[in-house]
Amino acid sequence: MTPDPILLVGGAGIVGRQTAKYLRHSYPDVPLLIGGRDLDKAQRMAREIGHAEAVTVDLAAADLGLGKRPISAVAIYFTDTSSAALAFAQARKVPYLSISPALYETGPEIAAYMHAPDAAPVVLGTEWLVGATTIPTLEFAKAFSRVDSIRLGALLDIQDEGGPAAFDDLERQTQAIPAVQVRRKGAWIWRTGDDLKTTFLAADGIEMEASALSPHDVVALATATGAPNVEFNLAIGVSSSRRRGEPMSTEILVELAGRDHDGQSLCTRHAVIHPEGQMPLTGLGVALVLERLLGLDGGPATPPGLYFPYQLLDSHRYFDRFQQAGGEISTLAPTEIVE
Repeated sequence: MTPDPILLVGGAGIVGRQTAKYLRHSYPDVPLLIGGRDLDKAQRMAREIGHAEAVTVDLAAADLGLGKRPISAVAIYFTDTSSAALAFAQARKVPYLSISPALYETGPEIAAYMHAPDAAPVVLGTEWLVGATTIPTLEFAKAFSRVDSIRLGALLDIQDEGGPAAFDDLERQTQAIPAVQVRRKGAWIWRTGDDLKTTFLAADGIEMEASALSPHDVVALATATGAPNVEFNLAIGVSSSRRRGEPMSTEILVELAGRDHDGQSLCTRHAVIHPEGQMPLTGLGVALVLERLLGLDGGPATPPGLYFPYQLLDSHRYFDRFQQAGGEISTLAPTEIVE
């Protein structure tokens, strides 16, 4: 049975295009609605993807300007300050996924879910690259009996263009916020001032200047692992691959410290890399979450609830698709994590 169309709000952008391509490749018969501010651009994309239709989404209207046409799920690629897309999804009792609101901006989404917890699943999807950080980190954590520290570093190449909506989100989260949440010695604190600046080593060992960021990965991984020290830092510069004379890539550095299953001290360090930058992994994460929400992957549809992406995605399935999409994971020499 072919489901009703999946609505991609902001779907004519770079990440939306990646999501649509992954969905179309895996599910040729699933119809898509490409919602874009530039209708001509959305129409071109719809023709390119196939079995898709471009629509103008009106966030000032309760029905988003779509009337009574059926929708099976809603994914939105920018921060909707009106929460209109979420209200629409809950009214229709269809799954909802957002990937842009920062941690401090999730209050409206959580409040909407609390007032209608049985309406439909709501996914707080602003994990870094939608699962590409949390899922590998939780896999690496299986080598530990106790995780004491998680230090995450994301390296975006300055050539890695994310589109205007992605740029606005990143600028808001890195420049407009005077404090960033982090967990230290078991307490939630705010990094401010000089504490917002740090460094980490890229995959090739070059030290990168970085700034603190607090995507959902910080609270999610601290809760999932119990680690008393969790932080996330972002560097924007030249990626390791480009320093080797190759095209730009995106990197996620995952450093863990704690005790192994024999009680011995253990430190590990891995790099999660995609040779085409951040957008393919973000689009893949959105596509996999939508698959799981709707049961397109052969399992039952996801019941109502409030979720992070990593709670929905099977790690084995994720890694299979991650590798098919060109993702790579490297084991690196560990560095000392200073707590």
